[in-house]
Amino acid sequence: MQSESAAAPYTTPIAKGAISVRLEPVATGMAAPDYAISPPHDAARLFVVEQSGLLRIIQNGALLPGAALDIRSRVSPPFNAGNANDERGLLGLAFHPGFNDSASAGYRTLYTYASEPILAGTAPTFIAPNNATQAYKNVVNEWKVSAADPNVIDPASRREVVSFGKNAGNHNGGTLAFGPDGYMYIGLGDGGNANDTGASHIEPGGNSQNLSTPLGKMLRIDPVSPALTATSGDAVSGNGQYRLPTTNPFQGANQLREIYAYGFRNPYRFAFDAANGELILADVGQNSIEEINRITLGGNYGWAVKEGTFLFNRSNGAIGAPPGNNSPGSPAGMIDPIQGTLGTLQYDHGDGISITGGFVYRGSDIPALFGKYVFGDLALRGTPIRADGRLFYADLSTGVINEFRIPQFANDQLPNGLTVHGFGQDGEGELYALVTNTPASGAGGIVYKFAAVPEPTALLMGCLAGLAITLARWHRQQPE
Repeated sequence: MQSESAAAPYTTPIAKGAISVRLEPVATGMAAPDYAISPPHDAARLFVVEQSGLLRIIQNGALLPGAALDIRSRVSPPFNAGNANDERGLLGLAFHPGFNDSASAGYRTLYTYASEPILAGTAPTFIAPNNATQAYKNVVNEWKVSAADPNVIDPASRREVVSFGKNAGNHNGGTLAFGPDGYMYIGLGDGGNANDTGASHIEPGGNSQNLSTPLGKMLRIDPVSPALTATSGDAVSGNGQYRLPTTNPFQGANQLREIYAYGFRNPYRFAFDAANGELILADVGQNSIEEINRITLGGNYGWAVKEGTFLFNRSNGAIGAPPGNNSPGSPAGMIDPIQGTLGTLQYDHGDGISITGGFVYRGSDIPALFGKYVFGDLALRGTPIRADGRLFYADLSTGVINEFRIPQFANDQLPNGLTVHGFGQDGEGELYALVTNTPASGAGGIVYKFAAVPEPTALLMGCLAGLAITLARWHRQQPE
């Protein structure tokens, strides 16, 4: 997730919008919740990822005791107890589209994305570039739900699908999601450090622009064991554990066939719009710009040539003094953040330091929010500790970002220095903000559900109606 702070402004400050919400706490005392999703066609359960290595369940609005899965012993680091923003741990979860279909190869199947130690005598599927020292690996694991209990994941069912060696502790991506095409999408950061440079970064140009490494990419695979998909026309991967879509765009020499799109710094959170299948991704910036992208097959999203619409200098990590080297549409062939009729979906570090992507709202509880992209930023303050996360919504048509009004909190601001680590979406399309103010090994995590705030006029009319009923009852009780 990590970004750095820098001078501003490069972009117009984000204003408070017209949409007010109430944040209803549905789970507290959690260990840095960072993602939440429901199984297909399941309106009762929301599975919540805790960064420390627990997978918890909120069922019918209540957090169940215990855990569906406990992989704390697998998750690497151990965490730094003094760092509330460690970027390693259990970060992602996805249910196979055929999760509820007994005829599907993905029946009762789900996948996690987490950092793990590299055991002696083993190697990741993809080693860190340049044979750099590997401190750990990021792993996609497959699991099966217990046949005896749908709220328990069988720990003995684990199958490693693919893994990626890492030298630096940051820029791990973290989201797994199945697209409308039935394939799994995996977002990977550029390898870590800054400027897409360092021991595990390919030169010239860095990892994100190099198609021989999975780092800095959006990958697309069929993660089901090839033994269960013998009739598929997709090729089997080099490690024999997944398949490669024939329609993936890069099939040339020294090009990884797993790559769907490229040019990312840290695509920590992304999601498919349930209404139209569009893939919306928030790419974490470095010193200056945070951005929101619409991802398309074969697209190049600019890093580390650009940060947002601005030209980026890899030698010093700068985009120039404000207003910077703004270069929308250029160089040719690079895709800028989403541009609407009134603006571009990017913002500078006057409004945050590290974008946390969310979901396009397709629920029914908050009609004014329908079709808007809901997301946040980790923190407004970067030093001495990161604090004061923010919650935003973006109009994908106009390109305008606004901050939510949250009238239950002073200045519409999350209390107690809470930072925004992720979002969740349940089976009915309702959304959740996942926040914390303690490290991954702590207990300061909260899952908030977005809820509507009654309109003032409706609230006033309701109060007046209630008062009229009370007066009428009082009048009837009075003696003649």
